[in-house]
Amino acid sequence: MKLRSWFSATCSSHESTVSIPQPRPSYQKRHVVSDPSSSSDNPSSSSSTSDTCSTSLHSNLSLQTLPSVPSLQKLISQLDAPNLSVSHLCFTTLTPTPSSSSLPITCLAVHHNRLYAASGHEINVYDQADFSHLDSFNAHDPSSGTVKSVSFSDGKVFTAHQDCKIKVWEIIPGKRHRLLTTLPTVNDRLLRFALPKNYVSIRRHVKRLWIQHADAVTGIAVNNGLVYSVSWDKTLKIWRDSNLRCVESVKAHEDAVSAVAVAKDGTVYTGSADRRIRVWGRPQDEKRHVLVATLEKHKSAVNALALNDDGSVLFSGACDRSILVWEREDSANHMAVTGALRGHGKAILCLFNVGDLLLSGSADRTVRMWRRGEDGSYCCLGVLEGHVKPVKALVAVTGESGGGGVVSVVSGSLDGVVKVWHVSVSEAIKEQKML
Repeated sequence: MKLRSWFSATCSSHESTVSIPQPRPSYQKRHVVSDPSSSSDNPSSSSSTSDTCSTSLHSNLSLQTLPSVPSLQKLISQLDAPNLSVSHLCFTTLTPTPSSSSLPITCLAVHHNRLYAASGHEINVYDQADFSHLDSFNAHDPSSGTVKSVSFSDGKVFTAHQDCKIKVWEIIPGKRHRLLTTLPTVNDRLLRFALPKNYVSIRRHVKRLWIQHADAVTGIAVNNGLVYSVSWDKTLKIWRDSNLRCVESVKAHEDAVSAVAVAKDGTVYTGSADRRIRVWGRPQDEKRHVLVATLEKHKSAVNALALNDDGSVLFSGACDRSILVWEREDSANHMAVTGALRGHGKAILCLFNVGDLLLSGSADRTVRMWRRGEDGSYCCLGVLEGHVKPVKALVAVTGESGGGGVVSVVSGSLDGVVKVWHVSVSEAIKEQKML
């Protein structure tokens, strides 16, 4: 293994406590008006927005490693929107473990109005409405190591762990979680252990069943009854949700695989420390996935992947400080890079797409909000600041009223803190006098 994620934390057993202080709003509101004759309610905020986006545009950090990839972002004042108002409020802060010994937040997920926050080996569950604590699970198994990913399928919760295993949980009455099994299951191993052909060599004189991951499981994605897992052991494994059996294992990369994303059509994207993104698909009437394309533009390890809602745009974040935007070519069945989003000062650690917003978390301790314009360009709407260590995890959900433009953003950091932000993006049509 040539790379080990530098931000992985060792785990120890702690009793879980939850601290939900009264909201201490950190409110920033910005109005940007493209018409020079229009006035802003907060002039200093307008200059702040321009300064933020200008910093993004003129940052040379990622240009040093990716000079051939053009920047896609524009200043807010250059967008087509006549009046754009952006505001963000730090609504509350959650501390799953005591502040004196806070374990890093390694993963966040949202499912059925519940927020899942992984802190070291323990997973805490909160009600999304009032952020009250509902449950904690896996707290008594520190040997499983850091929780790397949480995903959901058919009423089950899948968690990826540093000890090479995937745990499957069921939700029981009272919104509690109970361990159902661990992948690979005992039955799956018993069916295969007797035949020598079911073993693969993982290093000299060491063999394992091909259904077992041989290193930390770093990501899980679910689509159409299949569960996809990737690992530092360089493989992509595919599990059937109905019987929890491993149906396929693919040697995906030449180095540790750190990210996986699956489109609705079943196309699988994997990102690795070998600096490549690989695209996998299963041809019709075939049982196994095949390599469709290899996407090579990043100059350092790929840490995060995200797809837009329809799977036509792929975002990738890497240690080269850039977010690359890939779009599907009409003449091909895979993606081609269209440009880069620049502004972060250190490695990109996590990405999350919701609607027309892309959120990026970085080792520079900030979260950036990007919005796609009709012409395919992007604008940095703002920067969420407040964490004191790298931002490792992001999730977001839109408000129930679609016209309000309100998004709840949750960020988790290696400082052991989860921050909940309310972000509002709205466009006001300027009134015109009737002649």
